[in-house]
Amino acid sequence: MFIDNPVLQGFNPDPCLIRVGGTYYAAVSSFEWLPGIRIYASDDLAHWVHRTDVLTDRQVDLAGNPHNCGIWAPQLSYSDGLFYLIYTDVKSTRRPFKDVRNYIITSPSIDGPWSEPAYLNGIGFDPSLFHDEDGRKWLLNVLWDHRIAESNKSVGITIQPYDPGLRRAVGRPVRIFAGTELRKTEAPHLYRRGDWYYLVTAEGGTGAGHSVTVARSRHLYGPYEVDPRNPMLTSSDRQDWPLQCAGHASLVSTPGGDWVIAHLCTRPIEGAYALLGRETALQRVVWDADGWLRLKDGGHTPQLRFELPAEYAAQLRRATAPAGNGSSRGSAPDTAASTPPMLPPTRARAAHLFADEFDGPALQSNWNSPRLMPGGAWCSLDARPGHLRLTAGESPQSLFRHHLLAVRQTDIAFRAETELEYRPESFLQMAGLMLYLCESRYLYAFVSHDEEQGRVLSIMRAEEDHFELEPPIPIAADGAIGLAVEVDGVRAAFRYRTDPDSEWRNIGGSYSIGFLSGGFTGSFVGIGVHDMEKLHGSHADFAYFRYVGRN
Repeated sequence: MFIDNPVLQGFNPDPCLIRVGGTYYAAVSSFEWLPGIRIYASDDLAHWVHRTDVLTDRQVDLAGNPHNCGIWAPQLSYSDGLFYLIYTDVKSTRRPFKDVRNYIITSPSIDGPWSEPAYLNGIGFDPSLFHDEDGRKWLLNVLWDHRIAESNKSVGITIQPYDPGLRRAVGRPVRIFAGTELRKTEAPHLYRRGDWYYLVTAEGGTGAGHSVTVARSRHLYGPYEVDPRNPMLTSSDRQDWPLQCAGHASLVSTPGGDWVIAHLCTRPIEGAYALLGRETALQRVVWDADGWLRLKDGGHTPQLRFELPAEYAAQLRRATAPAGNGSSRGSAPDTAASTPPMLPPTRARAAHLFADEFDGPALQSNWNSPRLMPGGAWCSLDARPGHLRLTAGESPQSLFRHHLLAVRQTDIAFRAETELEYRPESFLQMAGLMLYLCESRYLYAFVSHDEEQGRVLSIMRAEEDHFELEPPIPIAADGAIGLAVEVDGVRAAFRYRTDPDSEWRNIGGSYSIGFLSGGFTGSFVGIGVHDMEKLHGSHADFAYFRYVGRN
């Protein structure tokens, strides 16, 4: 039985996969978005649910963090009845330095409460914690050396003892691995199997050269020998393959003794635009006769389907037997080839559905905001029952108070829709529906005010230093406005209506949205309110938000 890759679609990068009892947990990076560190759970590696998010603005301050900074590469582990979570808060990546703050938190439950963050160091990013069989714990880090001439100044992996009582590392960090000719060594995960310590790292950068490098030693401090067939996993030599940028892996064993790795990947649309960001895929792996980690189907190219371990395949067969087809949602029958033929990146898959009717006591958990927690003083479900009232923040380019509620784009084609009531009094006030990558790349259909035409609709497009504004469309001074966006690959079209029973009409034309691709995150779609005249100076009431993916 096979499951399509990626198993976690949309912006879900840098997966750290562990198993505690019969449950698997995958923690992924969140960068400048809050809540931080999304955690998914599964009992069978096939069906994944969004279990929780860990960091709030009470634990981390992301105000002012640039795009692509924020929370990097969470590393989740479990020992002594506690979950340990280590992460980096990146404040700046401006060369030659990298200003990072590494922290550790713990909890007896994956759902919290989590301890207050304890600061570890700032020597480099991607820290991880290794629990050895003798009970000792060790902190690993990337070491960043600003003195070297290369743009990427990672010079390898360090290790030092970690004292759980003091909640800090002790002694000086010692470099145990300098990396390979692939360079850009990062994302260390250390595992022990028999007499060997296995160091799993990412190399080659986070783009087309991204790879998984495995090295091993009989001694914790090395020396570490590199897999003679390195890299263990990469797409770098298959630029035509649907899964690109494969790397940043973590390893787990099943109760039945099988082995699985989680790794990040991208699905470039038209071979060039990774609008969905970096996603999470799973691969079956085995240990060869020489004790090296190998993809179960051979080679080092990520498979487009993940073969479920036998124990879970049998479990799913039993669960789906009454349906008579022997397969589960998102899976393919057992007759599928273990090495499937190349499929186009737009292959059909189950649709994603998300809706918030704003009629409950709290916002649904899928919402995210850049550098702010969803909810709080600027989001109210009580001010007008049956609606969400968003109070205006700063401009869409703010690094501090951008009042945008958004969800991940998880599908190559989708439709998102909302309805809002907004009475702006100035061209400095606006509210609407936005496609958003970051503060310098977005496409925004919004309601605003024009001195001559009154209330109007328009679209703004920002791509770095280039800004475009469509001619305004006059609309009635009062009443609700429906807004929708339809995305198909790298094309997007916005529509509006002024009556729930009327036809949808176009705003602007068809837009190329390839510019919403790039960096470490992925494209979001959401609702926002902005007021450059006065912070919190206006508000909009939203009746609902719905997202329907088509593939």
